[in-house]
Amino acid sequence: MIVNFSIKNYGSIKDTICLSFEATDSKELEEYYVIPVELSNGKSFSLLKLGLIYGANASGKTTILKALNFLRRIILKPLDNKDSTFNFEPFLLDNISSTQATSFTLEFIQNKVKYLYEIQLTKHAVTNEKLYIYNPSKSLVYERITNTEKQLTSISLGNKISLKKEFLNSLEANTLWNNTVLGGFQKTNIDFKELHEVTVWFKDTLLPIVTPKTNLFSYVSSRIETKEINKNNVISLLKKADFNISDILIEETTRELNQNVLKQLWLLVEMKNNEEDTLDDIKKTNHIKEKRILLQHNIGNDSYSLKYEQESAGTQRYYQFCGLLDLLIRKNKILPVDEVECSLHPDLLKYFFLTFLTNSKQSQLILTTHFRELLLEKDILRNDVIWFTERKENGSTDLYSLDDFNTSVIRNTSSIYNAYKIGKLGATPNLGDYYIELDE
Repeated sequence: MIVNFSIKNYGSIKDTICLSFEATDSKELEEYYVIPVELSNGKSFSLLKLGLIYGANASGKTTILKALNFLRRIILKPLDNKDSTFNFEPFLLDNISSTQATSFTLEFIQNKVKYLYEIQLTKHAVTNEKLYIYNPSKSLVYERITNTEKQLTSISLGNKISLKKEFLNSLEANTLWNNTVLGGFQKTNIDFKELHEVTVWFKDTLLPIVTPKTNLFSYVSSRIETKEINKNNVISLLKKADFNISDILIEETTRELNQNVLKQLWLLVEMKNNEEDTLDDIKKTNHIKEKRILLQHNIGNDSYSLKYEQESAGTQRYYQFCGLLDLLIRKNKILPVDEVECSLHPDLLKYFFLTFLTNSKQSQLILTTHFRELLLEKDILRNDVIWFTERKENGSTDLYSLDDFNTSVIRNTSSIYNAYKIGKLGATPNLGDYYIELDE
């Protein structure tokens, strides 16, 4: 679970902003929104299941999710050589930020232990990196400093961390100047519990960003087949959402490949030196096995099966979301979704939202949306889960919570929707008039 995530000098974000999941003292809808956290050191506190971010186009909503996804990627997929550069841009709308480091701070819970991860980097190198553990009090796990002139990494361990000298040397040798220590750890054969726990969290708990263009069909379908996602639960969720789907069928067929396709496939196998049985079988037999998903509909006493591709965009999207819901409800996952309302009817979006809140125990959703009508549902929302992004005069992103406003702006009896719509909460586009003077 995420406690806090801070970003500085990344994309449209210039000054430090912080997205927090720490719950306020409010008891409103506590059983649905609040995760009680009991740490192994005996301390306890409350986290929120949801972060719901509103804002105008180009205000930085998506940038927040991209920053979290970028951090996940550089840890799990470290660069291969020293000459590679990171794929991001710092804040570019002034003359200073492009020369300064980008920084991220992430506080999170893994197996009842709280960690604090800090990193500073440029496009060429990780300049500084620290990991702290709270067990029972805050203590350093490691600090990494990079000599950018020599392109060399040095790692020092905290007083409570014991690691053989040869293991530390191996970790340093595998941590290139443009790799994180966590990325370097994945290239080494050493036993380091804290680093293992943190990398597992990034790999298994924090899921990649879902955008309107993300096609989760293969991801969900393959996990239904391997039973990582429960097929019956997905069917139940689809039924409850009024899709009249009674079963999910996996159909396997075999197709013969023509010679041109075979030649390209053989070349691919040889180039990658891939010895996987499936590719080897294709090369030998000139056939490929294909699987397709059919969704079964009951009409009266009869059943009809449609290919997934024949279903509507909304059905396809919700099939994918039902697979994610199963993971979020049964496991401990963190899912960032950009423009969650894409291809979903407002009632269906509300249903997805409430199904998650009612049934999940440890998971978190980070959502961006333009669906302001959800703010009409004051009886199902807490102020501390609603966030706004706004573009400041210098073009940078500001982030603030609805809970930051005092009672002079928004009262308990006020309509959040009306306050947002008329601009009292900011985070709306500043539009001009409709008249255009055309250049003849």
